[in-house]
Amino acid sequence: MISNNRVRVRMAPSPTGDLHVGGARTALFTWLFARHHGGDFILRIEDTDRKRFVDESMQGIFEALRWLGLDWDEGPQVGGPYGPYIQSERLDLYQERAAWLVEHGHAYPCFCSPERLNEVRAAHRERGEPPGYDRHCRNLTLEQIAEYRAQGIEPVIRLKMPLEGTTSLTDLLRGEITWENRLLEDAVILKSDGYPTYHLAVVIDDHLMKISHVTRGEEWLPSSPLHVQLYEAFGWEPPIFAHPSVILKPDGKGKLSKRDGAVGVLEYKRNGYLPEALDNYLALLGWSSGDQEIFTREELIEKFDLADVNPSPSRFSFEKLLWMNQHYINHILTLEDLTQRCIPYLQQAGLVSDVAGDPSSAEHAYAQSVIALLKDRMKLLTEVVELTSFFFTEETEPYEPSLLVPKKTEPSAVGPALERVEAILTEADFDDEAAMQASLDELLAELGLKRGQLYMAIRVAVTGRTVSPGLFETMRVLGKERTLARIAAARAKLAAG
Repeated sequence: MISNNRVRVRMAPSPTGDLHVGGARTALFTWLFARHHGGDFILRIEDTDRKRFVDESMQGIFEALRWLGLDWDEGPQVGGPYGPYIQSERLDLYQERAAWLVEHGHAYPCFCSPERLNEVRAAHRERGEPPGYDRHCRNLTLEQIAEYRAQGIEPVIRLKMPLEGTTSLTDLLRGEITWENRLLEDAVILKSDGYPTYHLAVVIDDHLMKISHVTRGEEWLPSSPLHVQLYEAFGWEPPIFAHPSVILKPDGKGKLSKRDGAVGVLEYKRNGYLPEALDNYLALLGWSSGDQEIFTREELIEKFDLADVNPSPSRFSFEKLLWMNQHYINHILTLEDLTQRCIPYLQQAGLVSDVAGDPSSAEHAYAQSVIALLKDRMKLLTEVVELTSFFFTEETEPYEPSLLVPKKTEPSAVGPALERVEAILTEADFDDEAAMQASLDELLAELGLKRGQLYMAIRVAVTGRTVSPGLFETMRVLGKERTLARIAAARAKLAAG
């Protein structure tokens, strides 16, 4: 159930690398939930893990979210009433709140050295006990604390977790979850360098930014009792939590990873996937609406709700994503839209000039006519280069003369046949595909060839390939001059042996 307050949700990635598909799905679920309820989608950068911080990662996250169409109402590059939205710019807030927790008996300074902590962990392992801190500094006297500080030791701050009873959280997807407090440790909430851990920063920021619902992966469930206790210590009402399950490998055995072929969101962009297709596919990893598989953005916003997400794990299928991408290319995008998206790849390959912003140019119109012939064979935008390159060059790519001789065809018959074809096409109207085909069909009886034999020889001559779009529409788009020049070049190739 949603409270009467405004829905405010956040995406809070850490700039430690590329935004991966798991994070993208969480962002999508969160964004759709906000848009469905007319709420606010906030982007916050959680960069307090300075050891893993990657400077260029932040810009990559911005680019990936914008490419996916997940615009944010508040956050970096946008602003908002609860900024700053980058955690490293909010350190004073965390330090003040940590001091308040210590002052009010909810947290304490810990002066244990890394060496001592390692000894404690080793002792726990030897006794077969779960790893964790032994609360050595939990009850230090003021004199002991002063003595440590006099030695110049900068402490961490640990939260005082209750030693008895239970801590519970009601998850929107999983119902009530309960942890025994005796099994929980006093976690660090502020490091000795003054930076907060994730736990302190996320609770403070979610409260101060008035976040109503938090969607995050199930790997954060073990941290939830700590967060609940922080909310209780501060006297704040926690948001409503939803923890979707992890995305599994295609075989269902373990969490999807880079080793399984999973790449960052921007890599999908570079590989020629459409953001609409990736959004559509990710939305179906844990959520569904009847038997429908293809959704417009508006349909997703209308139908999606967090409460409908299945908490069971979902398998990632690269084949299904590729099928969906091909469906969008073939059936959803307009030809003009598809052309605009393909042109950057053609430009990069040096096949067209800078025509993306000028749909009225002759070069753009030609590129569109080429793409119209081949879009049904495209699964990825990147394939446009390999599929269409012969349309954009004066000559075909190099090919073996043997390709001009179809199976069960006498090599000596091909040259004369192409000569007759050249003569007929010289007089043909290339805009009339049916008339061209009728003229060449009449030639078949004269030459004693089957249609497949003659047409294959012509196809290889004009494209350099044995597979291409329809022969006559290919020749129409290539035009008379290039078609005849290529047939003449094929005859010369045969003559040269």
